[in-house]
Amino acid sequence: MAISAKDVMELRKQTDCGMMECKKALTEADGNFEKAIEILRERGLATAAKKASRVAAEGMVYADYCPACKVGVVIEVNAETDFVAKNDKFVDFVKETTKVIMKQNPADVEALMACKTEAGETVDEALKNLILVIKENIKVRRFTRYEGVCSAYVHGGGTHGILVNFETTNDIDAKDEFVAYGKDIAMQVAAANPGYVDEASVPAEVVAKEKEIMLAQMAQDPKTANKPEAVKEKMIEGKIKKFFKENCLVDQEFVKDGDLTVAQYTAKVAKDLGGEIKIVKFARFVKGEGLEKRADDFASEVASMVK
Repeated sequence: MAISAKDVMELRKQTDCGMMECKKALTEADGNFEKAIEILRERGLATAAKKASRVAAEGMVYADYCPACKVGVVIEVNAETDFVAKNDKFVDFVKETTKVIMKQNPADVEALMACKTEAGETVDEALKNLILVIKENIKVRRFTRYEGVCSAYVHGGGTHGILVNFETTNDIDAKDEFVAYGKDIAMQVAAANPGYVDEASVPAEVVAKEKEIMLAQMAQDPKTANKPEAVKEKMIEGKIKKFFKENCLVDQEFVKDGDLTVAQYTAKVAKDLGGEIKIVKFARFVKGEGLEKRADDFASEVASMVK
């Protein structure tokens, strides 16, 4: 019998399964909704929808760069437990999704879900199949894609993922020394957690807010409260310089050599390689950052089962 789009949409609404899965189930069930739901449940597809409500704040962050196509990607894929990050199928899904982002350049996660993998299925279909195997809620949370010369770094087996974008001249990005430099800068971002590339990239409102906070602190400190405004302004200048040094990547002390700033280290490497290097932007992902972690209370769970 013919299956209408309305019926497919209704089954999808009830089960949250994919459109194609719903259509296939309805076709096999001759349009019987209850039978179609039973078919989806038997295949394990309907359970994926139930898992979608469970907290996913573990998983892994991954970053990769393709020197041949000059595209870099950093991605976060979450799951419910940290054990999943060690599952080969999960890791393969993350890496395959990264390749899809590199090649197809989706606008956002929603667009990514509709992209096709090399196996011919959509990322959304691959994700649902993975949920069936791993039996946890899994979500692609976010990604950043840069075109141009990049350096990618993954720390702690997937706790941190860093992607740094550069502008270079004279093809120095192809040299091993530049690759080592790029990794150093990515590790700097991972360790020192800068908020901005340089002073020029710090929004004016951020600087203004910092000054406001500093002035309020001075007003409450007996040692500075009664100082002339000109003196306070001079002190503020010094504090803002310190703020830039701590929060701007190029102004930070280089983690491998405290005698150099990142800008000085960059200039040194560029001179040695016979070209120019500019750090353009970076993305720093931390696994589960900003997400509510699942808090398992085993005692309460057992108590509820007893009741």
